[in-house]
Amino acid sequence: MDTTVYRPAGPEPHVASHARGLTKVYGSGASAVHALAGVDVDFAAGEFTAIMGPSGSGKSTLMHLLAGLDSATSGTVHLGDTDVTTLDDDGLTRLRRDRVGFVFQSFNLLPMFTAAQNITLPLDLAGAPVDPAWLDTLVGTLGLRDRLGHRPAELSGGQQQRVAIARALIARPEVVFADEPTGNLDSRSGAEVLSFLRRSVRELGRTVIMVTHDPTAAAYADRVVLLADGRIAGDIVDPTPDAVLAGLDALRRLEVPAGEPLTATGSIPAVRA
Repeated sequence: MDTTVYRPAGPEPHVASHARGLTKVYGSGASAVHALAGVDVDFAAGEFTAIMGPSGSGKSTLMHLLAGLDSATSGTVHLGDTDVTTLDDDGLTRLRRDRVGFVFQSFNLLPMFTAAQNITLPLDLAGAPVDPAWLDTLVGTLGLRDRLGHRPAELSGGQQQRVAIARALIARPEVVFADEPTGNLDSRSGAEVLSFLRRSVRELGRTVIMVTHDPTAAAYADRVVLLADGRIAGDIVDPTPDAVLAGLDALRRLEVPAGEPLTATGSIPAVRA
């Protein structure tokens, strides 16, 4: 096993998103909550990365800051060459509309629209044309060809989530953020959705960053980033469920005094499963 502690290097051309010195504090004074405490991390383009950690570790906060859904207290977030932390409201709206895709646990489909209408909704709202060839590729890859005329109530949970994935990909975003995308699905449907997310990376060239609490779900990713107490605590490459479980168990044994950085004696070693 590689015992080198994970330390992100500076951004390179193949990095789709990166954060430097990222902090997020909710509240002030004695009641302040430090959700993120100086996070440095890179996410490679064309890869599927999972973010994991104990409850309250900051994984959802990190994803929200990376996606421009929340503002940082300090530090920077870049999407490609764009410093997300410097954008005003209009700039953030354009970034989320044109360059970022989202897949949520609750699907967030419009019930009065068909699957086809839900998929193309982001382009319709932006007044942008639909690329028929790309739409056909998504529909074929996600196995939705015979479901396009159905409304959400006529689809299974797994089918609804596949529609949500197609919607997230329709504008060809630079990064797709998935927040617990299998949380409302049974194990079979969840495995199906995760397989499609992986295919979107490997066959369609997309970049996916997923927050999950499920080691089995994380094992579909190319890499798992582990968080503890709002800081990067480790890195698992080519993860297996057992390797992820071992990493999470090690995180639970960490005792890091508040305000102190993780060190070689207080971090999970980088692991190549």
